Amino acid sequence: MIGVSIIGGSGYTGGELLRILSNHPEVEIECITSRRLDGVPVTKVHRHLRGMESLEGLTFKNIPPEDIDSDVVFCATPHGVSMEIVPVLYEKDVRIIDLSGDYRFEDIEVYERWYGKKHTGKLEAVYGLPELHRESIKGSKLVANPGCFPTGAILLLAPLVKEGVIEERIVIDAKTGVSGAGVTPTDATHFPNVNENVVPYKVTSHRHTPEIEKELRKLSDGDIRVFFTPHLVPVTRGILTTAHVFLCEEMDRETLLELYRRFYRGEPFIRILEEVPSLTGVRGSNFCDITLEVDRDGRVVLISAIDNLVKGASGQGVQNMNIMMGLDEREGLWFGGLAP
Repeated sequence: MIGVSIIGGSGYTGGELLRILSNHPEVEIECITSRRLDGVPVTKVHRHLRGMESLEGLTFKNIPPEDIDSDVVFCATPHGVSMEIVPVLYEKDVRIIDLSGDYRFEDIEVYERWYGKKHTGKLEAVYGLPELHRESIKGSKLVANPGCFPTGAILLLAPLVKEGVIEERIVIDAKTGVSGAGVTPTDATHFPNVNENVVPYKVTSHRHTPEIEKELRKLSDGDIRVFFTPHLVPVTRGILTTAHVFLCEEMDRETLLELYRRFYRGEPFIRILEEVPSLTGVRGSNFCDITLEVDRDGRVVLISAIDNLVKGASGQGVQNMNIMMGLDEREGLWFGGLAP
């Protein structure tokens, strides 16, 4: 069995990790930390997990990272906190999966500019998008789990960028559920302010923009430019991403769909659809659903759907853990969405 610990497990991401890992046949959850909830039973906070045998008797612990002794440690801590914790864990014989943004950038100056924080714990990490970096993930000690918006956007655009069939300017519009803002209530996520409303935010300055851009540039010979705007919509889970690109030469829809099928052949969590994806179709699952349409003037409209808490966070983290530990990457994750 693989011993797993979760640092910072009281939020939505921690709850999703527990939900998935509690049913993972190769995992034993050894420790979950929280300074504020020391001694509190895990299922008193994550009430939807009551009755799960693997979580019986498990309580939150306020212990330092140097006292954690597991095979794999998930860091579900805020941006800026992971850089204090991960270097301590890195000195130990553990595999680390960090779900914050602290280790997603090879260029620390980009991180500091977009996150507004001085980086104090630089280490070599692998960007944890399995569909693009599986071989590097296999041998890694530290995996930087991608952001939720970048996951949906990069997977949506990678085949066309890699093939070099589109112009370099890419416009991305993404709609996200409220859970992406985290468990702590704010004015922006208060129900009366969100319900029956659509709210664009950080319209030209969202910090996931450079993350999307730098990964797509790795696939391209050109200077890919990403223009990204997110919107908050009144749903709990999910990200629906729409991207607008322009073809360099005429190609029809079926040719482009076949290009996607080839690019993602054998990828267990990518589904190329004929119809438009839905948030309910991926809710609770680790799938990314993708389709596209081509209009008369060479514009391609691409659409993807993911669950921001699963493929956009905890599920992808478990997928990375499976790869790092030599397991079938579907282990613990092979279930569909919750659509009626």
